[in-house]
Amino acid sequence: MEDRVRLDLSSPGFIEAFQEAEKTVQEQVKKAIEKLSQMSWTQVYKDRGLKWEKIYSLTPPQGVDALYTFRISRSCRAVAYRKQDFLVVLTFDPDHDSAYGRK
Repeated sequence: MEDRVRLDLSSPGFIEAFQEAEKTVQEQVKKAIEKLSQMSWTQVYKDRGLKWEKIYSLTPPQGVDALYTFRISRSCRAVAYRKQDFLVVLTFDPDHDSAYGRK
């Protein structure tokens, strides 16, 4: 059986976005994080609800192969990358298009 995704939510961008988010958005983020913590990487890649996508419009930080976005809610997406078994969540924004580097 494949191991579950491990989450890294320690990014300053994620912490700040969470603290500043409205209560309803915080609940949506918590729900998405809970779902992810129960999934394997294969499930993450295939899950239609998450809509896992590679971001081509943003340059990843040094040492990171690629950035990805996944759905938290209909209007909210997170930006993250995979580091071994960890999903490192960098930030999220209730404005869907901001995850792709455009507004």
